[in-house]
Amino acid sequence: MTITRRNTLRALTSGVAMTLILGANLAYAADETVKIGYAVAKTGPNATGAGITTIPNYELWVKDVNAAGGLTMPDGSQRKIEVIEYDDRSSNEDLVRAIERLATKDEVDLILPPWGTGSNLAIAPLMDRFGYPQLGVTAVTDKAPDFAARWKRSYWMLGGGHDYAVGLADVLKAAVADGKINNKIAMVSVADGFGIDLVKGARPAFEEAGLEIAYDKTYPLGTSDFAALMAEARDTGADSFVAFSYPPDSFGMTKTAQSMGYNPKVFYVGVGGAFPIYGKIADGKQEGVMSIGGVDAASPAIKDYFARHTDSAGAPPDSWASAITYASLEMLAQSIERVGLDHAKLAEELSNGTFSTIIGDVKLEDNQLRDLWWVGQWQNGTFVAVNPSDKDGAVAPVIPKPDW
Repeated sequence: MTITRRNTLRALTSGVAMTLILGANLAYAADETVKIGYAVAKTGPNATGAGITTIPNYELWVKDVNAAGGLTMPDGSQRKIEVIEYDDRSSNEDLVRAIERLATKDEVDLILPPWGTGSNLAIAPLMDRFGYPQLGVTAVTDKAPDFAARWKRSYWMLGGGHDYAVGLADVLKAAVADGKINNKIAMVSVADGFGIDLVKGARPAFEEAGLEIAYDKTYPLGTSDFAALMAEARDTGADSFVAFSYPPDSFGMTKTAQSMGYNPKVFYVGVGGAFPIYGKIADGKQEGVMSIGGVDAASPAIKDYFARHTDSAGAPPDSWASAITYASLEMLAQSIERVGLDHAKLAEELSNGTFSTIIGDVKLEDNQLRDLWWVGQWQNGTFVAVNPSDKDGAVAPVIPKPDW
């Protein structure tokens, strides 16, 4: 018989909420569980992304592992997972305090990463100091090679801004060559580390592809009114609208474009465009919209994962970082089975091992996942991968996008 208890505590020194989830068999002593902690945004601006990409996958993985008897150790024994969870409230200060608490007071065996580039960068020095492996599955940064070299137990699994920009440039260049669109781009980006990284990669990539950036504007994080920005982009006559944006921005720009009748032939938004709720945001008119990432929608493993995720969370995963997040946890479990819970041995195995996951066989290159999808598109109600075009599972892009 398995008993699950959920207790909510208030951490007096940090002000963050903690949920303690115990999924241990009555026959198990406390030292026979593997204690895993994480601090992820349940409130604040990061909560949308974390609530779609990160938290449901952590919960699904724990459920899957415990239902199978627990994490398998090198000696063949199994230990169930005990989870300690904090709400970082979308605050790096709260996040850092929570990580310190997990490491020093809760003394967890492992710490799973938060959602977002900035959050992962905020805790990287701390994770390194405490010796925990860090699976940066929701961090997009061109500095991943430098970070991997600086923090030897950090793993960067979502590529860099240059990668996504070059992928998009390839798609647009081909469409220009085919006479489907003009070579002008109206580009907007959020003024934080994520947006800066993407736009720094996009400018030279677009120029090299022979594309003209007719509009290039940044907007402050937390912006909610995009009417002026979108009107200026429309007035440039560019056939392609490109936004390096966070979920609330991607959703707001979509609604604004629809309300003002702005119908560029290519409409590309950043994070959130591949979320399952995007179709609802777009009032069912998401067909042809492009965004970051993608999945091989025809893969049996991905189909099975989508079904299990939907059954567990009540909604499908996103079609970008969700599958990578779950795959990273599969990598972690397989590493534990091979070398146990020693952090140094785990880090070495994650760096050098080959793993069987829902996204295929994975082997990191210098602590980075490089076999990724860069551009996806909504086609017939499904978000599919379109670039790299020579990767198994890629689908040809549909350009121009139908009017809203």
